[in-house]
Amino acid sequence: MSKQKLSLQEQLLKSGLATKAQAKTVHAEKLKQTQRQRKNHIVVEDDAKQLALQAQAEKIERDKALNQQRNQQEQHKQVLAQIKQLIELNRLALDNSDDSLAFHFNDNNKMKTLYVSDLMRQRLINGDYAIVKSAETYAVVSAEIGIKIQERDAGSLVLLNEQVKAVADDNDPYAAFAIPDDLVW
Repeated sequence: MSKQKLSLQEQLLKSGLATKAQAKTVHAEKLKQTQRQRKNHIVVEDDAKQLALQAQAEKIERDKALNQQRNQQEQHKQVLAQIKQLIELNRLALDNSDDSLAFHFNDNNKMKTLYVSDLMRQRLINGDYAIVKSAETYAVVSAEIGIKIQERDAGSLVLLNEQVKAVADDNDPYAAFAIPDDLVW
């Protein structure tokens, strides 16, 4: 004789905890309920189903946030690659000869030094050239390239002086006396 698994209703009947009349009434109630649901198109809310749907919605939301974060990281990597390429293509050669001058500048409240020629130093002061940073190395590029780099990532532009046009004043009593701005420290 094979052992068959009995339903809960059959087990209760066999053990004597329920009668056949009780089993029939429960069975009839279930049939009536399913017929009413079909007739009225009533959907019985299932807690487990609701929890599963809620968990699925939360998972979709987490996945969206994670994908957005990955996209932002990828875009940031692309911007850094563009900046690196701009610097490499437009880098101006620094003067490493004995007559080069030290040009001091501030990067994140730390004083840094580049050795440049006198002409390059003057153009840095006038705002014709800019100093940019890529992977903790500094480079001198033209002001236009510095502005392009600043548009992509403001943190990569270290120094870009404003170009100031000298306005001649006819009534200036000190016009004949130039103010020295070539002090080297």
